[in-house]
Amino acid sequence: MQDIQGTVACIDGNTFMVSDASGDVESSPAAPVGLFAADTRFLSRWMLFVNGECMTALSVDDSQYYEATFFVVPGAAVDYVQADVSAIRRRRIGPDLTESLTIFNYGEREMELDIRLEVAADFADIFEIKFDVSDKVGTHYTEVGPNELRLGYRRATYHRQVVVSATEPAEYDSDGLRFTVQLGPGEQWSTRLQAAMRALRPDGVDLRSALRAQRPDDSTLPTSLQAWVAAAPKLDTDSVALQQVYARSLVDLAALRFAPLSLGGAAVPAAGLPWFMTLFGRDSLLTCLQTLAVTPSLAPPTLRILASLQGARRDDVLEEDPGRILHELRYGESAAFEEQPHSPYYGTVDASPLFVVLLDEYERWSGDTALALELEQDARAALTWIDRYADLTSTGYIWYERRNRATGLDNQCWKDSWDSISYADGRLPGFPRATCETQGYAYDAKIRGARLARTVWGDPAFAERLEQEAAALYDRFNRDFWLEDRGFYALALDHDGTPVDSLSSNIGHLLWSGIVPPERAPRVVEHLMGPALFSGWGVRTFAEGQRRYNPLGYHNGTVWPFDNSFIAWGLRRYGFTNEAGRIAESILSAATYFQGRLPEAFGGFDRATTRYPVRYPTAGSPQAWSSGACMLLIRTMLGLNPHEDHLAVDPALPSAFGRIALLDVPGRWGKADAFARQRPDHPAS
Repeated sequence: MQDIQGTVACIDGNTFMVSDASGDVESSPAAPVGLFAADTRFLSRWMLFVNGECMTALSVDDSQYYEATFFVVPGAAVDYVQADVSAIRRRRIGPDLTESLTIFNYGEREMELDIRLEVAADFADIFEIKFDVSDKVGTHYTEVGPNELRLGYRRATYHRQVVVSATEPAEYDSDGLRFTVQLGPGEQWSTRLQAAMRALRPDGVDLRSALRAQRPDDSTLPTSLQAWVAAAPKLDTDSVALQQVYARSLVDLAALRFAPLSLGGAAVPAAGLPWFMTLFGRDSLLTCLQTLAVTPSLAPPTLRILASLQGARRDDVLEEDPGRILHELRYGESAAFEEQPHSPYYGTVDASPLFVVLLDEYERWSGDTALALELEQDARAALTWIDRYADLTSTGYIWYERRNRATGLDNQCWKDSWDSISYADGRLPGFPRATCETQGYAYDAKIRGARLARTVWGDPAFAERLEQEAAALYDRFNRDFWLEDRGFYALALDHDGTPVDSLSSNIGHLLWSGIVPPERAPRVVEHLMGPALFSGWGVRTFAEGQRRYNPLGYHNGTVWPFDNSFIAWGLRRYGFTNEAGRIAESILSAATYFQGRLPEAFGGFDRATTRYPVRYPTAGSPQAWSSGACMLLIRTMLGLNPHEDHLAVDPALPSAFGRIALLDVPGRWGKADAFARQRPDHPAS
């Protein structure tokens, strides 16, 4: 699994290892390379030497996300003539790291081999690596035993440890372990290495033991993946590219499943490698929404876990409110000592309405009224949060302004980088801010909450109230955010109600939420598909011509696949089938340049200029909602929607696809098939 340039990754939920192509780890403080679990790097060095020489890769097999096999020889690549000694490293990630090492002697004489594995653990927090902070406050320790090397780190009650061992006799020291091996001609030698990671409480209990209890070793991973793929609908299409992206996305979603520590139960999607390997409220909810037609099993545990962690009090450090859905769940040192917003952190304004949106959409698809009843009070609390706690200026909108002045997020919408919300001339608005797409989510949540109240919760009075509130928000929003002279909606409102007049992809989210009047939709679509926003590879996050536009700006000009998938869904909602198809074709074409895996983002350069999508330097990959983008684009092209107890199919294929069939789509109807074929006499069918 290769995405960080020149590296190979093995993943199992929020446990992962990133190495070079020979299997070695030699990390720098600012590089996300090493063995990680729960936001902590447990191995920062894992270097194999044979007779003093480091290894050079001949080939790598990383076809499975949870394992990699490295075929290596000693010595630098430039020195290679014909190696008598070669090695295979078979690595697998499960609750811990296991690596089988086999050394071969293909020479004509007996050899004495000095096999050395150098090991180190800096126990860096993922945020220390991301922000290049190298000073550790706690204490490292090393314990050398006859059969293991134990490396640890303590800071007050925070205690992490990794234990390295081997199945063959070895000499252990503070920097690793050594094997002395005699190999005759044609002989081979093997050992099995293990790095067992521990998150220890003060009483010595290992929090990771729950993971081992669920899966005692890594042997169930292949079966788990097979079951996951077998449960998903089968895609039949003449598009090799679409088939590749679908298969890769399905496997990547499997790779990102994890069970949060101390919460147990079913798996939820981690947001993405390497920085976001944890539960994110917004990301996880949107991923579940994207994938309902393919992997609906992700939605119930995600909703349940988010409900169990829903805000219950006012806390300015956590930015918690009653009813608020969390932003992220972290386990690392910086969160434990409040050097980052500690876990759980609630600094997002869109997760709460999206919680209601997903609950309703899941019930419409699955018919699972039991879950809708189980989470009724949590959904009601999220709806109450919108009006009681999010409306900071008493104007009827969701606003945000960080209360945690030390480490809280400035921007608490999906574009959460510091400069992502700006006027067209580059000025940054004041606080609080109200972004446009969040109001769309709130509108959608009220409409959907009303449906649940009327059809599931048995509360028609509450339903009527929510519908009245939604209608008032609809009118208010279209009065205050609409820029008549520009023909699009403002990105946000400034603290005094002034529209932030920049053109952005956020207006596309308004279409899927349904808050745009039909008569205004054509002008919005004209901007979305115009040259300022549409690059040919997708809709840019920020339009050309805005002062802060940069085709390699994180939220200021790049193309995000997840963003585009929801824009396409919104275009279909308003009847713009050709435009939705253009986005689907563009994003799926871009994926072919990334070996079928859509990254978090890529450059916003014009397609005619670059002729290929330009890699964004630090894009996460795999990324859950980028994997989900493929699933939502397929749903959009096929026009899949639940209709009472049936699956409605209304296909509209772009010209790039001759036929698409999605077989055994699960839902309240049991399983159903959806077919679409491009006809020569029709542009879409």
